[in-house]
Amino acid sequence: MTVPHQDPAERRVVVTGPPRRTRRTSGYYRPRTEIDEQTTLGHTYVRSLMRTQLRAALAVFAVLVLLIGPLPLLFAAMPDARRLEWAVLGFGLYVPLVLLARWYVRRAERNERDLVRLVEDR
Repeated sequence: MTVPHQDPAERRVVVTGPPRRTRRTSGYYRPRTEIDEQTTLGHTYVRSLMRTQLRAALAVFAVLVLLIGPLPLLFAAMPDARRLEWAVLGFGLYVPLVLLARWYVRRAERNERDLVRLVEDR
C-alpha cells in the first residue's frame, strides 16, 4: 500500500504575530526597549521624567502665585487707581508671563533631551 505524496506547499503553515519569547543577549542593555515594553525599569525612566516635568510646572505655578496673588490686595489698597489696574494687568504682566512660559518650555525640552541622552548613551 502506498501513501500518496503530499505537496510540500500544502503542509507549510504561515505563522503571523509577535514572537512569544524575546531572546536577550547577555551584557547588552537596551533602555529604549525597556521603555517600549513597559518593564519596571522603563516605568522608572518615564516616572523620573514625569517627576522632573512636574517639578518645573510647580515652580512656574509658585512664581505665578507670587506674581499675581498679591495684585488684588494691591488694587484694594488703592481704590481710585483704575488706570493703574489696567496698566498692570494689560501690560505689566505680559513680559513676565512670556518669560516664564519661555523658561518652562526650555526646561521641559531640556528634561526630555536629558532622558533621551541617558537612554541612547548606554
